[in-house]
Amino acid sequence: MLDAIRGFFSEHLAQPDEPAGGDDDEHRLQLATAALLIEVTRVERQDHPDEAAAVEEAVRRKFALPQEETEELLRLAREEAEKSVSYYEFTSLIHEHFAPERKARVIELMWRVAAANGRVDKHQEALVRKIADLLYVPHQEFIRAKIRGLRAEGIEIA
Repeated sequence: MLDAIRGFFSEHLAQPDEPAGGDDDEHRLQLATAALLIEVTRVERQDHPDEAAAVEEAVRRKFALPQEETEELLRLAREEAEKSVSYYEFTSLIHEHFAPERKARVIELMWRVAAANGRVDKHQEALVRKIADLLYVPHQEFIRAKIRGLRAEGIEIA
């Protein structure tokens, strides 16, 4: 991935006794997750401040980052998402390194971002379904993640 991303993680997230880049996989996983969340906001092709705020909140909570580092990670993830030609570079990292529960959590976060403006666009739903398939999230877990994500944003499913 980008040298700027590695630099960000080395500067902000490396432990004092850890060599820079020593936890590169975890940093790339954070970036991949953030990029997928950003994709949920981009696929609708309309800017919704609620969705952008949901992405920021999800990234800050999931990775326990301070505000400044969250903003920098999101900036880098946006750059990656904009230049990416497929989701494979993001989903392959997540699939390889995340346990099934963490994959389902990523899908739940994607649903929360999609529903942050009070409704889920059909393109957003298609994207979340596609990513769930690429992550090999079983359909039953996909539905559970959808219900949790939508309910968290105040949308009830009949």
